[in-house]
Amino acid sequence: MSFISTHTYCYLDRSARSGKIKNFGHNIKMDTNKQHSSRQNQTNHNITEEEALSFSRLSDSWWDPDGPFRPLHKINPTRISYIRTKLCNHFQRDEKSLTPFENLNILDIGCGGGLISEPLTKMGASVTGIDAVKKNIDAARVHAKKNNLTIDYRYESAESLAEQQCIFDVVLALEVVEHVADLESFIKTCSDLLKPGGAIIFSTLNRTPASFVLGIIAAEYILRWLPKGTHDWRKFIRPSELVTHMRMAGIATADMQGISYDVINAKWRESDSLAVNYLVYGKV
Repeated sequence: MSFISTHTYCYLDRSARSGKIKNFGHNIKMDTNKQHSSRQNQTNHNITEEEALSFSRLSDSWWDPDGPFRPLHKINPTRISYIRTKLCNHFQRDEKSLTPFENLNILDIGCGGGLISEPLTKMGASVTGIDAVKKNIDAARVHAKKNNLTIDYRYESAESLAEQQCIFDVVLALEVVEHVADLESFIKTCSDLLKPGGAIIFSTLNRTPASFVLGIIAAEYILRWLPKGTHDWRKFIRPSELVTHMRMAGIATADMQGISYDVINAKWRESDSLAVNYLVYGKV
């Protein structure tokens, strides 16, 4: 059994789920003054005690394995294992090393509370995490500081980074593409953010009857793992569609892997089935 785009929690607050924020790290339009203001706020750690307490509480909920983000904690080991294996192979790193990602710059689009960014940082990577919801970035910063981790968290869009000509060794877009308004444009932006020889990993949901039953009906209405209305099944992406857009953006597909939920053992595992959740690794 597979289910839903669990990473959605990472960059959706209630206003986003109600439709006020449609896109995650993508197609978020800000004028120049707002962009400048947001960058100033990103480096301003002089928050009030009340704000700090609020951020801390949110951060604690992000990192509580039995809390509201429990599905993310369940799926993370499988995703991190896939990322580690593919990137070690891509950059010819020793997978047995404690810090195989030393000197690699990784961009985590839709980073949320940092559930992916932090493990990659501990593996030696220099991580930039961006998110379209400011309170997620605030919470991620609080948790990173508690754990003495240096992560460049930004309340910023992928397009903004591309406009600044920022480039990275690796771009991650996990459970993001099924939410963007313009898939072709977003993947082109991801490609623009990659250094020559870089790697990219997408994680998303296939548009199949199985994903409607498991990803919408079961996950949102029966099991209530996610809020109702989190997803629009019509925006789920078939692997062939994703590969086509990647090719148009100059990204070669190197691997595709399904992820399924093992009900008996209550954990995620890699699977041959791409019917619901799947990962795609590409390179330029």
